[in-house]
This record gives sequence, structure tokens and C-alpha cells, in this order.
Amino acid sequence: MKDSQRIQQVSENTLRTIPAMLRRCAVDGGDKTFLSISGLQLTAAQLEDRAARMATVLEAAGVGPGDRVAILCGNRVELFDLLLGCAWLNAVAVPINKASRGPQLHHILANSGARLLAAEADVLPALDHIAREGLALETLWVLPEQGEVPAISADWDVEPLPPLTTPREPVPCQPSDTAMIIYTSGTTGPSKGVCCPHAQFYWWGHHSVEILELTADDVLLTSLPLFHVNALATVFSAMLSGASVVALERFSASGFSKSLVEHKATVTYLLGAMVSILLATPGHPEDNRHRVRRALAPGVPRHFHQDFTDRFGIGLVDGYGSTETCFVIGDKVAEGKPGSMGRVRDGFQAKVVDEWDNEVADGTPGELLIRPEQPFSTSSGYFHLHEQTVAAWRNLWFHTGDRVYRDDEGYFYFMDRIKDAIRRRGENISAYEVEQVLLSHPAVAIAAVYSVDSEHGEDEVMASVVLTEGADLSHEQLLDFCQPRMAYYAVPRFVRFVNELPRTENGKVQKYKLREEGITVDAWDREAAGYKLIRDARRHKA
Repeated sequence: MKDSQRIQQVSENTLRTIPAMLRRCAVDGGDKTFLSISGLQLTAAQLEDRAARMATVLEAAGVGPGDRVAILCGNRVELFDLLLGCAWLNAVAVPINKASRGPQLHHILANSGARLLAAEADVLPALDHIAREGLALETLWVLPEQGEVPAISADWDVEPLPPLTTPREPVPCQPSDTAMIIYTSGTTGPSKGVCCPHAQFYWWGHHSVEILELTADDVLLTSLPLFHVNALATVFSAMLSGASVVALERFSASGFSKSLVEHKATVTYLLGAMVSILLATPGHPEDNRHRVRRALAPGVPRHFHQDFTDRFGIGLVDGYGSTETCFVIGDKVAEGKPGSMGRVRDGFQAKVVDEWDNEVADGTPGELLIRPEQPFSTSSGYFHLHEQTVAAWRNLWFHTGDRVYRDDEGYFYFMDRIKDAIRRRGENISAYEVEQVLLSHPAVAIAAVYSVDSEHGEDEVMASVVLTEGADLSHEQLLDFCQPRMAYYAVPRFVRFVNELPRTENGKVQKYKLREEGITVDAWDREAAGYKLIRDARRHKA
């Protein structure tokens, strides 16, 4: 390698940390609004200043390099302050799905070893359903909230989030250092903490810029939650391209077109279920008055593509990425095939294999395996789960657990999940974790949770339950028990009380038989019954 090439490589490598990306964006961005959130319009320089000030606050609370800071909130400016403040201090942010409850939330806090938790007031009552045992938490901050902060158990000492103070210089960090631990729903066990290095977010941004053809003139609008990599990648792609980001609090089907017009968006972000929901809403004159030319929308069924483009004038970009990987597969909108995820990106390798990891012929279904060519462009493993890390990355390939096939032109097509996971409305649900909540009810003897087909093109959660002898329990009572103990989106839609479950000779439940049966005539449907899910934790009763 020539000296000039080596110098260029070293220079590029130093930019592959979150503080370096933010600093360069702050220098290049000038007075242009970089982020619109919570009613605020911030330049990149102002966002950098807030990160530097939050780092001082965190340091005063005893947080240092490598320490984990858990964050439990929705899309709001304090989430950015904490995420970027942790990166500035070379600490590790642990953004948690705001809907996490019960055993899942306890497991995340315990496994991460977080010493500090910053949470919104409306999720504080969820802490009363988890035990303090096994947690390293020393400090609990409540984020600013209008109205009174709900009372929770005296076991928890709550302090208000301290105000931002004087800025400090960033602590040196490397692209290989862990920036965040993001918990992805477990498949055959509890949720796993994915260790995401700084460089992984650089490469998320890099590939997003190329696939979506982003420039400094773009306005990127997302309503997806910022505790997921999809929305996080939006922020880092803006840092690298100079685009602006609008982060909405939540998705609204009725307000979708209006929000695009109001914020002068040029690119937006959707999930497969969102597209079907939008197509089911009545047409509106503003559906074509916006400037959006494309949307990143993974998982959209092929038959929805043209209908969506015809109505909204937006081209849909599919792709493949996961918390463990990156934007591995994807094509520009003009180069994609509806129904296909796209082709493998430069910098990655992908193949389809059989159960023994032998590559299969094009057109043959198998498991998708991924391998990076750039250092630290994917996850470095699962936190404190060495055996699971080795198993997932066996034979030097990451095993995605997704069944796909590749055509003779190199386009990949998603078929289903090999692992025991359920995907509903863009959220990954662990059947194991739902089962653990069901089994904790004294009237439940056995429970099997699995996916059934949804009218929105994704999954619905179904549970087949065997009650204890003599138990008197209604479907509504069982779901009332579930609600404060799990994320609202994980609460089963269909519940079936049965006398027994199909089993193998060694006693394992044969879930494939349950999936094949699908929604049976004796299944109770909470939506048809008018049962309401409570999404606001303040309304949960202990």
C-alpha cells in the first residue's frame, strides 16, 4: 500500500466514530437546521454542544468510558442528548424499546449492567412490576414532563434529569469501541444485547446515503422509534450527507401526507405494515402535494408497490439489515425489483445455505448468511453471551435465521423466519418472553406462542393455552394480566384455550403444527371482541 493510500485510510478511519461524524457535520452544516424534534430546530453545532454538555452531566453522575446508560423513552430531544452524550464520553448507551415491560425489561437492565436509567415519567409505573434484585442501577432520572410525575414504589429513588452544564471535550474513542447495546427480541430465549461499535453506525449512514441517493438538500422525515437501528441510521446518514432530519413522535396514518407537506420532506421511512395501513385509509388531496420522491420501506409485499406509488407518487426502496448487521442488501429505487430485497452491497458478502452451511443453488430457499469486509461495520457480538455469539457467527459467517432465496441475477427474496420470532407492526416479538408472562399466571399450566397471518402482510400473535385443572379464567382476564407485564404490541391477539398441545416424543411442543392450523374456529380474537389495549403506562394497574 502506498503512503498516500495509507494516510487516506487512516483519515477515513478516524471519521468512523460518532463524535467525529457529529463534529464534521457541525463544521460543515453552518446555520442550517439539522434536527427538528420536540418542537425544537437545532443546527448540528447546537446538537454537538448539547452532547458535550450532557457528557459533563453524565460524568458528574459517575459514568465513565465503557459504563452502560439505559434510556427508556420515545422520540424526544433528551434521547439525542443522552445517546450522543454517551458517545462523547465513550460510554455505552442502551436505548430500550419504550414498550418493554415485566421480565423483558428486568432482563435488559440486569444483562446490560446499566448503572443509570433515564426514563420518561409515563413508563415509571412499569418499574413496579420488576424486582431490584440483580440490577446494578444506582441512579434513576426522570425526563422533563408536563404534569405530575406518577408515584412509584419507594424502592426506587427518582431524580429529575439534571440540566445541561458546561461542555467538555470528547473522550478519545476508536471505531471498534461499543457505542450502543441494542436489545433485539429473543427467539429461543431472552432478548440479546447487540454490541454495536461506532463504525457500524458510520456504515449504516454510508450505505443509506448511497441507496437513497441523499444530498445536503434532502429533508429526511421519520416517525419510527429512535431506539431501533432504522431511525438511528437515518440520523447518521444525515450526518454524512448534510441532509436535515425531522423526527416525529409517532406514526399517524391519517396525518401521513400532511406531515410530509408540513415539513417539506423529500425522503421518508416506512415499514411493510405501514404501507398496507396507508393504502387502507381514504384518499386525500395532499397525498400528492408533497416533495417526497422515495421511501425506505423494507418488507412491503410486491402487490402493494405499484398501488402505493400510483397513489402517493413515492418510489419504495426495499433492503435487508438487522441490528447485528448493517444495510447489507439493497438497491436504488430505479434498480430494484418489487418484492425483492435487492442485491448485496459492496463491502459485504451474502450467501444462502442449507442446514449444514453448504451454499445452495440460486432459486433454492435456505438461511441467509452475512459477512462484512470492512472492519467493525457489523456488530461485535452479544453482550455477556459468549456461547450465543459463537453460535450465531459460526464458520465465520453471521447466521441471520431468515429463510431467503437468491435469483440468477443476484436479487434476494425474503420468505420467512427460521427462528422462533414473530414480527408485528415492525416490532420483533420473542415468543419465549410472551410465554414466560403467560406461564407466570397461576391459572396457566402450558402456553405456546406463535405467529399467524395478518391482514397487513406481517404476523399476528396467537397463544394456545392449557389451563390448570379446575381453573376459571376468561380470555379478557388473561390479557388484563399480560398488559402491564409486556409490550403492548406483544400482547396476543388470538387466544385459544385447549386441553393439550401437540408434542414430540421427548415432550417438546410442535409449534409448526400450531402454525399450520392457523387461526382456528375456537380462537378468541381480542379485536373482534372489542378488547382494548392500553398503551399508556400511566393507566396500567398494578
